[in-house]
This record gives sequence, structure tokens and C-alpha cells, in this order.
Amino acid sequence: MNYSYPLNESWTTKEIVDVVNYYSFIEKAYEKGIKQQDLILAYNRFKQIVPSKSEEKQLDREFEKQSGYVPYRVIKYAKDQNATDLVKMK
Repeated sequence: MNYSYPLNESWTTKEIVDVVNYYSFIEKAYEKGIKQQDLILAYNRFKQIVPSKSEEKQLDREFEKQSGYVPYRVIKYAKDQNATDLVKMK
């Protein structure tokens, strides 16, 4: 991993940790797979920090540009799965 996560300078340390955790879960969904429930919990926390849809899209575009991973597709797929499923992107 030779990229940085998109962050907002106004966030608290706890919020930064939670956002980094969310994006690391997106990575895991592509690389190894992650429990759907864990991913949804991380996304819900992310949405508490970033309630604005436009800011979410901006951060996701930055993340995708740096990593090649698409958060929107991962979350959409996770929401369509059963709670016990593993989310693994191809």
C-alpha cells in the first residue's frame, strides 16, 4: 500500500481512526474478504462522521484514485447480502 487515506483536518483523532478503519475494511473486501456485519458497522460510523453525500463521494473518489478500490460498489454489494455473508470483491 503506497497511498494515503482521504482525511479531513477538522476531524478528531477518534474520527480519523474510524475513517481509516472504514477504508481499511474496503481494502479487505477486495483483498481477503470481510464479514458483512463488520463492514456495515464501519460504514454506519463513517456516515456519522461524514453525513454529507457529496463529501462522501469526494472522499471515495480520492480513495479510489489512490487505491483503485471502489467503496460505493463494496457497500452496495454488502447491503444486498445476508448478515452472515463474507463480502469479497473481484
